[in-house]
Amino acid sequence: MDGTLHALAPRHVPFFITAPGQTDVLLNAMIVFVIALFLLLGVFYFKLHSLPERLAHKNPNKMQFEIVAVLGLIALFTHNPNFWFAALILALIRLPDYQSPLETIAGAMTGIVNRARPAPPPEVVAGPPPAVTLPADAAGTVRPGDAER
Repeated sequence: MDGTLHALAPRHVPFFITAPGQTDVLLNAMIVFVIALFLLLGVFYFKLHSLPERLAHKNPNKMQFEIVAVLGLIALFTHNPNFWFAALILALIRLPDYQSPLETIAGAMTGIVNRARPAPPPEVVAGPPPAVTLPADAAGTVRPGDAER
């Protein structure tokens, strides 16, 4: 090539057009930008998906937190936003704690049952019957059970 320009070629070339054999800086910059944007969008997506769980984690009701976590996982794996909205609404609503009073009642009932049970009778040791001493006047009397011995 002789290095002369064609008569119809523009005299000013935009900055993004590179000369033959040169590195395309704009292409490399756009590759880095797209990869960074992809990673940041992924982080944002997972942060957004974990929002109901982070909100429910502040709630002391453990059962509600577990339900919200399961709904969030179902929404993540099925890509169905209805589960995510259900988890978000459930995380924002504070449900009353039914489990603690029921556990207290169950513990009290167990205590009542244990207190109401009679003590077990003492164990009887099997062995020979105790010796019977007869009064002096009945020593010669025969009883019905004595004849069999």
